[in-house]
Parts: sequence; structure tokens; C-alpha cells
Amino acid sequence: MDGLMLALQGGLDSLASYLAAHVLLCLVPAFFIAGALSALVPQQAIIRFLGPTAPKWMSYSAAAGAGSLLAVCSCTIQPLFAGIYKKGAGLGPAITFLFFAPAANILALAYTGVALGAEFAIARILLALAFGIGIGMIMAILFREADVARLGDAATFADAGGVPGKALAFIGMLVALLLAGTLKLDLFKSVVFAFELPWSGAAGVQQTLDRWVPVNEAIGAEGLSLQGALLIGLLAMIGAVAWRGLGTVDAGFNRLTPLALGLTVLTLIVAALGVRVDAAGLLVSLTGRTLAVAVCALALIPLARRFDAWDVQQWLWETWRFVKQIFPLLIVGVFLVGVIRVFIQPEWIRALAGANTLLANLSGVLFGVFMYFPTLVEVPIAKMFLSLGMHPGPLIAYLMADPELSLQSILITAAIIGKLRAWTYVGLVALFSTVAGLTYGAWVDGMPAWQLAAVVLGFVAGVVGVLHLIEGRRRAARGETTC
Repeated sequence: MDGLMLALQGGLDSLASYLAAHVLLCLVPAFFIAGALSALVPQQAIIRFLGPTAPKWMSYSAAAGAGSLLAVCSCTIQPLFAGIYKKGAGLGPAITFLFFAPAANILALAYTGVALGAEFAIARILLALAFGIGIGMIMAILFREADVARLGDAATFADAGGVPGKALAFIGMLVALLLAGTLKLDLFKSVVFAFELPWSGAAGVQQTLDRWVPVNEAIGAEGLSLQGALLIGLLAMIGAVAWRGLGTVDAGFNRLTPLALGLTVLTLIVAALGVRVDAAGLLVSLTGRTLAVAVCALALIPLARRFDAWDVQQWLWETWRFVKQIFPLLIVGVFLVGVIRVFIQPEWIRALAGANTLLANLSGVLFGVFMYFPTLVEVPIAKMFLSLGMHPGPLIAYLMADPELSLQSILITAAIIGKLRAWTYVGLVALFSTVAGLTYGAWVDGMPAWQLAAVVLGFVAGVVGVLHLIEGRRRAARGETTC
């Protein structure tokens, strides 16, 4: 019974920490961006640049380039991935986008270089670029026929596709909103104005929250602040109002639609405030981030007025559809991660990962899956394990797998592209992350360059051989069918 209660507490702690500290400023704009991609961008435009018939140099470069600009985690990238995949992106470029954005965005690379050193940052970008494109191409080859069938005749008209200027401006402002809430710049951290809210009971309430949801940096538990509790309450209000305000907006606007949008803007602004409990009550700070989020959110209003009412309705409805599809799986996954995390001791991983062995690198990959951390938190965790004796090889394997794979992201990916494709992707990420760790670890251990090159080329040749065999059998099967 004690173990059950401990597991339940771990799941609830994980869920409370996630909703209060991580989900709002990145995930909420991501849902609205996904809705805009689905409703406002012509399918032919997506197919033109990311479709299976687009030139490989263009589609994979565009996917990696777009991913490098978004400082998001494996959960936040899911609605964006779903948006471009639904609108006609080829499976390969979409997978490259899904892989590259969490693993090698500009912010993650800069943070890695500062915390762990330039060597780790360089290794991370090179490996993520090679493996992200490689995994995307492999997925495109394995599921090529199904991907062509999914798009049907739409690819025929891809060359005529273009994105209207008003759609580009609107989506650009949504992306600016996401970046304003996530980029860690000194400009956004600077305090513009601060004021005190007297409340004698604030410290006592915060102590209670600390007991209910304690902070534990070793396992990535961020705790629950007063501000976080308020944000959870606002999220609950949004959910209650949006069920009709956005869920039925395809039939026309109703009185709950502006209320749902107003609550969403208010929630983002509250999330961007600096709130600290002190002896007198709450010290509230308006920072550069607060102003940037507010300005970007309000700037969406005149940009939205440039569209017909029907287009705005479709944008909001598509956004709500993505929320209904993805958010429940996210909640379940985060809760299960918290339950599992209770029973996994970091000491076990450190004991297994002290040398550059196959088992050590697999341990780094599994640790990244089951001990999911919000975006960028994996870097200080990696620094901690490096100081405790983890070998650089398994550390790279962990840094490659952690931003990509988590239980919740696996569930969501399966819901978007199907179980077979999702688990194939999971297997490829695990395989390539392990190989990345072994390769980097061997280089650190002093393996001669020619031996390392021979091993890598042998692995690549093996992968190419397997793909060639699959393609040969596929052609043979088609030949038998046509006869």
C-alpha cells in the first residue's frame, strides 16, 4: 500500500510540476500554430517544400532549419509535427523536423556548450543533423508506398502552391509568441516594473504546496509554486469554457469563444510574470518577457481581422481538435513518467554508465526515456552525471534520446502516424542514440581515427544493405502482384 501511495504521489507531483511550470508558454502557442498550419496554409504549399516528391535537399533542409529555431521539447513539438504531417508533409521530412527541433535547436546547443563544453555541443549538432536526416530518410523508404497513398493526387499540384502573405504574417506572430515565452535572453529577464501584493498568508500557502509537491532536482521535479497553482486553475477554466467556446466554433462563434481566448491570453501573461513569495506577501515583477508575450498576443487581433470569419473559425476549431487529440495523452504520459520515476534510482544508471559499453549507452537511452525532463533541463542533469563519473559516450546517448523520446511523446506520435510507424521511429532513435554514444565514447577514449571511421562506415553500410534488401523485396512483390 505504501508503494502504491508513493507511486500515485509521484504521478501527481509530475503532473502538477509539468502543468504549472512547463506547458503554458511553449505548448499553448504550439497548439495555435498547429491549428493555423492546418487551417490557413494551403496543402499544396506544404507538399511543395516538405512533400515526398519535393527535392530531398530542399525538404530535409527546410525541416532541419525550421526545427533549429524552436526551443521546444518532445511534447511541444507534437502538435507542430501533427500540423505539417496532416497538411501533406512527407513522412521523412516530418520525422526530421520531429527529431531535430528538441535535440538541436539553437538554444539547446548554446546551453550545452556553456554547461558541458564546446566538444559536447559540436558532437550534439553533428550527430543530431546526421541522424535526424538519416532517420527521416529511412522512415520515408520503409513507408514510402503508404505515404504516397496518404497524399493521393495532392502532390500533382504542389508546384502551384503558395502561402498567402496574411497567413505568413499571422503564423509568424504566433511563432514570435512562442519564442517570446521560451527564449532565455537577458532582455526578457530584465525587470521593467515590480510591485508588492500584501498577503500575510502567502508564505504559509507556499509551505503547504512545497509539502504536497516537493522540489527534487535530482529527478527533475520542479515543485508547485503559488503562481503555478494559479496557472493550473486558469487551465481548468480554459478547458471548461473552451469545450463549447472552441469545440463548436466551426458552426459559428458563440458567447464563450471570446471568453476562452481571453482566458488563454490572461494565462500566458500570468505565466510570463515574475512572482516571488516574501515575508510581506507576493512580489510581482513585470519583465521583458511579460511585455513581449502581451504585445505578441495582442498583435494577433488585427492580424486575425484580415481573414474571413470562416477562416478564423476553422483555425480555432483545428486548434481545439489538436488539443483534444494530444493533450489527454500528454496528461496520461506525464503521470506515468512520474509513477515510473519513483522506482528508478539515478544511482543505478551511474553504476551502469561509468564506461563506454553497449550496456552503458543503452542505459543512457533508457534513462532519457523514463526520466523525462522539460526542455533544457536535460543539460544540467547531464552535467550532474558527468561530475559523478558518467562516461561521455553514454552521456551523449542520453542527450540524444532524452529530448526525443518520452512515454507521453511515444503515445502521441502513435496517435498521429500509427503504432507501426511510431515504434519504428522509437527503435531507430534508440539505435542511433546508442551508436552515437558508442562512437563519441570511442573517440574520447582515443580510438584511432581510421578504426573509428571503419566502424562508422560499417554501420552505415549495414543500414544501407538492409534498406536495399527491403526495397528489393518490395519491388519483387510488386512484380508478382502485377503479373
